Amino acid sequence: MNQPALRHADSLQTAWQPNEDRIDGMLQTVINNRFLPQPDSNSVFVGDGNYRAVGAEFLGHFIRMGGLQPESSVLDIGSGIGRMAVPLTQYLDADRARYVGVDPVEGGVAWCRKSVTPVYPNFTFEHVDIAHELYNPMGKINGKALKLPYPDRTFDFAIMTSIVTHLPPDEVLVYFSEISRMLKPGGRLFVTAFVVDRVAAKNENGRRDPRLGFNRSGDGPCWFVPGLPPLAAVGFDDGFLDRALERVGFSTILKSLGHWRGQDAGHYQDVFVAERRGANG
Repeated sequence: MNQPALRHADSLQTAWQPNEDRIDGMLQTVINNRFLPQPDSNSVFVGDGNYRAVGAEFLGHFIRMGGLQPESSVLDIGSGIGRMAVPLTQYLDADRARYVGVDPVEGGVAWCRKSVTPVYPNFTFEHVDIAHELYNPMGKINGKALKLPYPDRTFDFAIMTSIVTHLPPDEVLVYFSEISRMLKPGGRLFVTAFVVDRVAAKNENGRRDPRLGFNRSGDGPCWFVPGLPPLAAVGFDDGFLDRALERVGFSTILKSLGHWRGQDAGHYQDVFVAERRGANG
């Protein structure tokens, strides 16, 4: 099976070409709709910026960059306290689509079950007790042995926003493999990351986010920020994530570098969209 050519964000074509005015209107509705669920700001344990605005921004990225369809079955790895789920309630079809969020932080899952699922019953949330030194240090499941409770070829679209930015490389491979198992052939994975190439490492343009002065850890592929816990912000050598995706059955169809590195971009972190190859791909 021939693999699709790698495309950049400004040239990605999807099977469904959305109407830009309709998308913009929907995103503004998400931002302005005071009836949508929103947690108390003190309970938001992950993610910077305005809860509603960031969620709306990513909904736009899922549609425009990832080709997310209204009838898709969606798996959100690291669903947190619903930042991605809440805006998706305004896009995914209530009768045909399905959303499943999984997270190791029990409080976030509990809020989503209480605030989102009763109004949007096609949205469900699962607590998976994965150990993580920052978010769930007492977790019982080693990330290197991750096995999620969903059958093979269940989902059309998977989300990993700001997840690999907090994982060691061996766990990244496990997550990608498990998602590959659960995606249907042709299904897509949307990933955000910090890709550390020469420009980012040396701050060649002088405009890199000053909080992200990554230093290489040993021989790589990880880069950590001095003064922070290692998993607070993880960067990877350019090419590491590309190869990891390829290894478990994905073809990368979009790789778009973000403005954290000081270049102009419509998104902060680097974005990958990878498509699950078929059984013979």
